[in-house]
Amino acid sequence: MVVGKIVKIAGPVVVADGMKGSQMYEVVKVGEEKLTGEIIQLKEDRAVIQVYEETTGIKPGEPVEGTGAPLSVELGPGMLKSIYDGIQRPLTAIETKTGSIFIPRGVSVPSLPRDIKWDFVPTVNEGDYVEGGDVIGTVEETKSIVHKILLPVGIKGKIKEIRSGKFTVEDTVAIVETTDGDEKEIKMVQKWPVRKPRPYKEKLPPVIPLITGQRVEDTFFGLAKGGTAAIPGPFGSGKTVTQHQLAKWSDVDVVVYIGCGERGNEMTEVIEEFPHLEDKRTGNKLMDRTILIANTSNMPVAAREASIYTGITIAEYFRDMGYGVLLTADSTSRWAEAMREISGRLEEMPGEEGYPAYLASRLAQFYERAGRVKCLGSEDKEGFVCIVGAVSPPGGDFSEPVTSNTLRIVKVFWALDANLARRRHFPAINWLQSYSLYIDHISQWWSENTGPDWRELRDEAMRLLQKEAELQEIVQLVGPDALPDRERVILEVARMLREDFLQQDAFDEVDTYCSPMKQYTMLKIIMTFYRKALETVEKGVDPGKIIKVSVKSDIAKMKYSPEDKFLNEVAPAIMEKIEKELESLVEDL
Repeated sequence: MVVGKIVKIAGPVVVADGMKGSQMYEVVKVGEEKLTGEIIQLKEDRAVIQVYEETTGIKPGEPVEGTGAPLSVELGPGMLKSIYDGIQRPLTAIETKTGSIFIPRGVSVPSLPRDIKWDFVPTVNEGDYVEGGDVIGTVEETKSIVHKILLPVGIKGKIKEIRSGKFTVEDTVAIVETTDGDEKEIKMVQKWPVRKPRPYKEKLPPVIPLITGQRVEDTFFGLAKGGTAAIPGPFGSGKTVTQHQLAKWSDVDVVVYIGCGERGNEMTEVIEEFPHLEDKRTGNKLMDRTILIANTSNMPVAAREASIYTGITIAEYFRDMGYGVLLTADSTSRWAEAMREISGRLEEMPGEEGYPAYLASRLAQFYERAGRVKCLGSEDKEGFVCIVGAVSPPGGDFSEPVTSNTLRIVKVFWALDANLARRRHFPAINWLQSYSLYIDHISQWWSENTGPDWRELRDEAMRLLQKEAELQEIVQLVGPDALPDRERVILEVARMLREDFLQQDAFDEVDTYCSPMKQYTMLKIIMTFYRKALETVEKGVDPGKIIKVSVKSDIAKMKYSPEDKFLNEVAPAIMEKIEKELESLVEDL
C-alpha cells in the first residue's frame, strides 16, 4: 500500500508527495480522517487528488493512503429504492448510522446493505457452462423488478456448485470452475470502475421509439430506445416537471435520476414526491424501480463531477440484465461547472468561458454510453440505456459552451421556451427550435403500429406550424382579416395544433399520458379538419364561418377523453361531425 504525505491543499484539490507506485484514478484515503479522494494527475512521485468530501481542517504533513483500486460502484440487490450521493454513499443509511442530516466527514457505510438476506433462486444447474454476463439466478428485489444476478465479466467455465435460499450480498451463491482450472466464488455483489463503460456484444440501430406519452415529444420530436436527448431551458421553463413526466410514463423498466448540483429544495421535492408516486405500468410505487443520486449544490464539488459516472454505470448494469433504463441528469451544466472549478484549481489552460479544453470530449464520453445493445452472455438479451440531460444555459443562451457542445452530440433537442411557459403552454417545448434526428429511423415503427400515413400527417402538421410563424408578422401589421382565405384557415388549424394537440396537462388524470394510437388519431382528426376546411374555402365559403363550427369545441375536448372511449366512440363521431358541418356550409351557399 502506497502511503504519501500532503504538501498542498486548494479546496477539494490536494497534492501529496511520496506516491510512487500509485495509478491514475486510484481511490485514496486522505488525512487522519481518511477522506475519500481520487488521483487525477501524476508527476514522478507527486499525486494531485480530488477529494469527494469537505477538506476544511486537514493540513500538510497528514498521510495519504492508496487503496490500489479505481473509483468503483457496488452492483447488486439493494440498489433500487436507494438514495445515493455522487460516489454511491447511501444517504438514508448514513443518517441512520450517524443521526445527522449532513454527511459527517470520513464516514464509511457500504453502498449495498449487508444485513438484508435476499431469496436467491438459481437459473442454472451444476455442470452447466456459463460465461461473463450470463444470468445465474434471480432475486425479487422489489415488486416491480426481478434482479438478475449476472456472472462477472471475464469469468467463464462450469458451475461446480450453486446454492438456493436466503443470502446476504457477500455470501457465496455459486462456485465456477474456470477453463484454467481455478475455482471462483460468485457473490451477489460485484464492483465496476465508474469511468470504464461496461462491455456488450453489439450495438443495435435506434429503430424503436421510446414512448413517453407526451405528444410533442413522441409525435414531433421522437426519441429512440437507446437514444440521447437534451432539454435546455432557462429557469422556470419546466425542465424538472418534463423529467418527472419522462420518469413516470416512459416505457422503460428502471429509472436512474441524477440530481447533479441541483438546489436543495428541488432535490427535496424529488425525494419527497417519488416515493408517493403511483406507477401506472406496474401498479406499484414508482420508487420500486427508481434509483436516486442526490448531489446538491452545497455538497462537495468533486463528488458532483463523479455523480454522472456513478449513475451511468448503474444504468449499464441494469441494461446488461436485459432491461430498458432511462437515465435523467439534472443538470449537466452543474456537472460542467464542477469540472471548470477543479480544472481551475489544477491551473490548467482554460478554454471557452473558462471551461476546460476537454469539456466536449467528456460530454461525448458520457452520452456515448447510451445505446440499445445485445448484452454479453450465452443467451440472447437486449437492453438499452436512454440518456436525457437537462442543460441550464445562463440567461437561456443556447450558444454557451455546454449547450452548444451537447447539441453536437445528442440526436434529440427539446428546446424549452420561457415565453411559452409564461403563456402557460406546457410542455413549453418550442416546436420551431426543437428537432429529432431519429424521425427517419422510427417512422416505420409508427407506420406499422398506428397508421401508414403517420409520417405524412406529422410532416404536414410541422409545415403548418412553420407557416403560422411566417404569417404572424403579417398578422401583427395588418390583422388576420387581410390575409387570403386559405391562409386564414392555416392560422386557425395551427392554433388548434398548438392548443388542442401540443399543449398537455401533466396534472390531469387522462391527459397526463397519451398512447401512440390516441396521438395518431388526434392528429388525424385535426389534419382531416384542415383538408376539409380548405376544400370548403375553395368552394367559396367564408373562413369566418368555418372558424365558428361547433365541431371545433369537440376537437378541443378530445384530449380529456379516456383512450378506449375516445378511439371507439368519440373519434368516429368527431370525424362524422366534421364531414356534416363543413358540407352543410357548402349547401347553404
